[in-house]
Amino acid sequence: MATPLKDVYDEGFLLEFGRRIQSVYPSFDIQAFVASIVDESWEALALKARTRRISTKLGQFLPEDYESALDVLVNIADDCIGFPYLFFPDFVEVYGQAEEHWERSMSALELFTQKSSSEFAIRAFLLRDSTRVMDRMIAWAKHPNEHVRRLASEGCRPRLPWAESLPMFRENPAPVLAVLELLKEDPSLYVRKSVANNLNDISKDHPEAVLEVSRRWQGEHPHTDWVIRHACRTLIKSAHPDALTLFGYTQETDLTVNSSITIHPNVLSIGEACEIQYDLSIRPGDAAYIRVEYAIDFIKANRKASRKAFLLANKIVPGGARLVANRMHSWADLTTRRHYSGEHRVVLLVNGREVAEHHVMLHKSY
Repeated sequence: MATPLKDVYDEGFLLEFGRRIQSVYPSFDIQAFVASIVDESWEALALKARTRRISTKLGQFLPEDYESALDVLVNIADDCIGFPYLFFPDFVEVYGQAEEHWERSMSALELFTQKSSSEFAIRAFLLRDSTRVMDRMIAWAKHPNEHVRRLASEGCRPRLPWAESLPMFRENPAPVLAVLELLKEDPSLYVRKSVANNLNDISKDHPEAVLEVSRRWQGEHPHTDWVIRHACRTLIKSAHPDALTLFGYTQETDLTVNSSITIHPNVLSIGEACEIQYDLSIRPGDAAYIRVEYAIDFIKANRKASRKAFLLANKIVPGGARLVANRMHSWADLTTRRHYSGEHRVVLLVNGREVAEHHVMLHKSY
């Protein structure tokens, strides 16, 4: 089993970090700092809670004046690079939101995002004054460093995972779209992925806005073509007709002339796996651009169903083609999905339309 991410913050890590602080701030009490963090409640804390505890305790052991404390962190920032040091920007979020510190806090987040990431910390500032922060995002979108340009996009994603939602942008994404316009052809794939993910977030609340952007960007540049294809993935998976048309999927009600899906075994216990096989024939005539998926209506704890689709094929096939293939599917619990006993409906989808179905009876494992 993989080591939980939160375990990166062990006593050894904290002691070494304390020594780095002490090298530029000699009065820093390393032992007291570590003891204040790793107490009887430490083991139960999740990753973000551990990050927040470290940043909060830093405020107690660094100079009382915020900007003097920030000077200490800035002085060691070049030696504190990577995911574990998310508590640097988190320190800014916790202690740096006062009006008199705004400019210094923005500069600190710009610096720290180049070492780890300020995508979570910036959101508290957006919620306080989105207009002012988005003006800074516009400037960051033109920054020579790709990590800062990515912050301009990633930090204002309306539905950033693990982060607080930004309801003002879920309601009106126009300020976000203005930033993304500046980044749509960014030379960095790292940045373009963020642009696409941001647009995908927006598509869940404003599909027509994302489709309008996609139509406008399509064909402008290979980078924008990649961005919009990735940005519209949720619309494509949900078989939004305009999205399917935009990317050339064949839209015919009778696209298939014969379809079936079989599952073996179709009675199994949680944790086991089954083989899913599909067999479909495309109507004669012109070639067709198809997306083949199987979707499972997972039974949840409340006994309601929640659908999840899994891609099988995405390609152009000649008219009259027959496609036969199989896939193993695991029913083991994941951190992102828990399985429950009951009858689960499994359907075969071609360009979003159900063309065949089967059922799996899932039992508790003993």
